[in-house]
Amino acid sequence: MKFWGVRGSIPTPGPATVYYGGNTSCVEIRADGELIVLDAGTGIRPLGLSLAEEFKTEPINLSVLLTHAHWDHIQGFPFFLPAYQAKNHLRVLGFEGARLGLASTLAGQMESPYFPIGLNEMPGNIHIEELQSFDFKIGSIHVQACATNHPGLAVGYRLTTSTGSIAYIPDNEPFTPAQTGSSPQISEARNLKFIEFVHDTDVLIIDSQYDCEEYNAHIGWGHGCLDEVVKIAMAARVKHLFLFHHDPSHDDAKVNTMLARARHLSTLAGSAMKINAAREGEEVLLDGKG
Repeated sequence: MKFWGVRGSIPTPGPATVYYGGNTSCVEIRADGELIVLDAGTGIRPLGLSLAEEFKTEPINLSVLLTHAHWDHIQGFPFFLPAYQAKNHLRVLGFEGARLGLASTLAGQMESPYFPIGLNEMPGNIHIEELQSFDFKIGSIHVQACATNHPGLAVGYRLTTSTGSIAYIPDNEPFTPAQTGSSPQISEARNLKFIEFVHDTDVLIIDSQYDCEEYNAHIGWGHGCLDEVVKIAMAARVKHLFLFHHDPSHDDAKVNTMLARARHLSTLAGSAMKINAAREGEEVLLDGKG
């Protein structure tokens, strides 16, 4: 697993974000003979350049799993080099997310006057598939999806491979009394399905955009409060938590502060869960040994 984009909402290049990176959501998974790309934010552009250099004249076969069609999750696709090479085959999978469907949404951002090349002018063999089931396979990899608490139709994915499991939840707001206007018991009950979905995953990559103070000013925006995210991950017995979808206003120092806070909460609770903040270029190997 490799991170190519870890930022939320909008790209944030510059010296203040150089350590964690400024590209929007994109994660590469290689397992069981499959190459899977999670989301097509601006991080998919450097991924495409890397793949073209690696494969050279060999064809590339990959699947792109989109969680939803907000710009920070699709805006890199028009710049994805493998889509411009006829030897390559790309499956783009996702749920509707727009009235006219996924293909229309992806084509829309490439229409004139927004972009000089239309989706149907890309030479690569691109097959766009609108998923109908929340349970399916890519090769031998079992993929499950779940609806997340985010404006519009958004999902998260859980991939079960021969050497471990990865849950990818880039946009999600855990249920809290402040957000739902209900009792703590009702909010907790609403979170149980999500906890069950990510339970016992080897890796959980999850929206942790706000600290507590920031969250109080962004209730209902569809993004996670750090303290709630850590609490849920511990309840789900996640082995390795990655804080993800870093806020565009957060520089490297702020992300470090939030990481320290997450680790402190875990230590206080006596949890053995490993916690990192997702960083562009970081690789994680699942070897089936925990």
